[in-house]
This record gives sequence, structure tokens and C-alpha cells, in this order.
Amino acid sequence: MLKKRDLHDAPVLFDLMSHPDVFPYVRHKAASSDEFYFLTKQTIEAEDRGELISRTILDEWEQPIGTINLFDISENKGFLATWIGQPYFGKGYNQTAKEAFFKELFFQLGIEAIFMKIRRTNLRSMKAALKIPYIGEANETFPDVYEWINQQSDVYDLFAITKEQYLFHYYGEQTESEEALEA
Repeated sequence: MLKKRDLHDAPVLFDLMSHPDVFPYVRHKAASSDEFYFLTKQTIEAEDRGELISRTILDEWEQPIGTINLFDISENKGFLATWIGQPYFGKGYNQTAKEAFFKELFFQLGIEAIFMKIRRTNLRSMKAALKIPYIGEANETFPDVYEWINQQSDVYDLFAITKEQYLFHYYGEQTESEEALEA
């Protein structure tokens, strides 16, 4: 479902990113395939330096369909950015990718909190975020981060997934699964 970023996936990902329903919401936009190769190479190098974590989202046939990233990592906290190609909207890939990514971040990579800044006008992302049972509205719980993301103008809401919230949910799900098996 997820793999480390790879230059070989750039042509397919560029085509998917270029769709008008996707492009406005991509953090690192590219106007050409060559520019997308360059951005992908920069992303891979930035991950090697510990500045971000980036994965390619794959479908069930292991074809690239989008990316999921943790940007601006500081003090084991970072900002989530995800995009999925338009043909894959509404098929559950976003939720599945987030689950796999969160598990890797919290269990393997020592991340303590994941922030999501969502433009109040981006209803698709808002709906996707609110489906996550362990996410919390963070405008008031992380006021310094909320102010930082809205420096230019007040257009974003802030959400956070803390390691504590995630683990509470994760182990609760494990207990429910075990109890169902025992019944």
C-alpha cells in the first residue's frame, strides 16, 4: 500500500497530480514532468536529511496513485499532506494509506504528533479528516501552531493526531478484535 518515493514513479504521479481536481491541493506543484522528477529527487534527499517523510501510495496492483507526506518535522511533530489521483477518489485509498502511514510514523519513526492544516473551503479534505476517529480539533490545543499556519490570513483549521490518541485507538481496536475472536 505504501513505499518509499522512487523516481521511476514520477511520470505516473505527475499525470495524476496534473488533474484540475487534484493540482490545487498539492503542496509541491510541478508544471512539467521534468520539474516533477526534480521535486521527487529533492523530496528523497530531504527525507535522507530527516526533514520530511514521504511515501508513494499504491493501489492493490502496486501501481502509484498518490503520495502521503509528513512535512516541516520539528520536535517529532510534522504536517500531513496527502493527495490521491482523481480516478481513485472515493475508493477508500486515502483512509487506508493514512492508517499505514500513521502506524509507521508512531511505531517505527518516533513521531509524537501529526498536524493537518485544512483550508476551510476544502470540503473533501475536511470530510476525510473528520472520518479519522482519533483526530482532534487543535485550533485551541495548539494555539502557537494555529497562529503560525494562519500568519497571512485566517483560512485554515488545525487538526492534530497525537501519539497518545492514536495508541489509545489502536490498542482499543486490537482488544475488540481479540474479544471478537474469543466469542
